[in-house]
Amino acid sequence: MPNEYIEKANQVYRIKGTRVAIDSIIYKFQQGRSPESIQDAFPSLSLSQVYAAIAYYLDHQTELDEYLAHNETTEADFSRELACLFPKGAALKERIKQSLPKAA
Repeated sequence: MPNEYIEKANQVYRIKGTRVAIDSIIYKFQQGRSPESIQDAFPSLSLSQVYAAIAYYLDHQTELDEYLAHNETTEADFSRELACLFPKGAALKERIKQSLPKAA
């Protein structure tokens, strides 16, 4: 049965009709943010879209956790490749990261 709120295109899950990836919603939900605060972070989404994304995640948690893990691995591999190609860029990224305020 097609989902009214979530679509998968080009191996990416998105909120239907938007460019917002479901990953963004899931990570905030896993951090303990309320649906209302998540919606505040994505003003282009309705509250019902946020709730639908959370419900979709809960209904497909195993599949989506695997999807997130794959994306994180791919991102880590890509970052390592970039660091090899641009070693000064990696050092700059680390300095920037160190200068950012720590999350509470």
